[in-house]
Amino acid sequence: MSEFTFETLRNNVEICVSDEHKFGTDAFLLADFASPRHKDKVCDLGTGCGIIAVLMEMTFSPKEIYCVDIQPQAIEQLKITIRKNNFENFIPVCKDLKELDKEIPAGILDVVTCNPPYKATNAGIESLSEAQKIARHEIMCNIGDICRIASKLLKFGGKLCLCNRPERLADVISAMKENDIEPKTLRFVCKDNNSAPWLFLISGSKGGKPFMKVLPQLYINGENGFSDELLNIYGGKANIPRN
Repeated sequence: MSEFTFETLRNNVEICVSDEHKFGTDAFLLADFASPRHKDKVCDLGTGCGIIAVLMEMTFSPKEIYCVDIQPQAIEQLKITIRKNNFENFIPVCKDLKELDKEIPAGILDVVTCNPPYKATNAGIESLSEAQKIARHEIMCNIGDICRIASKLLKFGGKLCLCNRPERLADVISAMKENDIEPKTLRFVCKDNNSAPWLFLISGSKGGKPFMKVLPQLYINGENGFSDELLNIYGGKANIPRN
C-alpha cells in the first residue's frame, strides 16, 4: 500500500490520493459532462479516490452521492476526503457493483456516472499492480455489467454518463441499448484540432426513445496552451492538478 497524499482542488478542497488511486483529466471532463442537478440522487460506479463525486459536489452539489468501489483502499481514501472537507451527502459503498441491488434500492437514481476500465480483459499488457489492473482492464466488471446495474438503479428517464476510448464506442452503445438505456448525447475529446479523438463522453437515458445528438468536439489544447473550455472546466489555470 502506498502513502496517502493530498491534491488541492479549487476552493481549497483537498482529495486523498495514492499511487493506486489517483485521477486524470478524464475525471474532470466526465463530471462536467454529467452536470447533475441540485435535487438529483447520483451514483459514481468504480469511484476510486472519489474524484468524480468530489467534482460534482463542488460544482453542482447534488442531493445525494453514492460512491461505489470494490477496493477497500479506494473507499478508505474517499472517507478521508469526506472527513477532511466535511462532505455530508456522500454515501461510500465498498461493494462489487454487480451486487449493488442489495445496497441501493432500484429505480431511485437520477444520474449514474462511471469512468470504466478502458481495456477488455485480454487486451494489451496488463498493469503491474492489482489496483491498476482493476482500474484499467475489465477484470472485475465489464461495460455490460455497468450498464446492467445502472439500468436497475436509474429512474425512468434517468441518465448514465460514461467516458471511454473511441475504439470501445460500439461496445458501449451496444451495452447501453441491451439494457434499455438509449444513447442520447455523444462528444469526442481531442488534444487539438489536428489530432484524432482520444476519448469520448456519452450519456444515455433509461427508457429513452432513439435519437442521439453529437456535440462539437472538445479540445484539450488551444493556441496558447490549454483551451478556454478546458480551463473553464478546471476553474482556471491555477486549479489544474499536478498529476
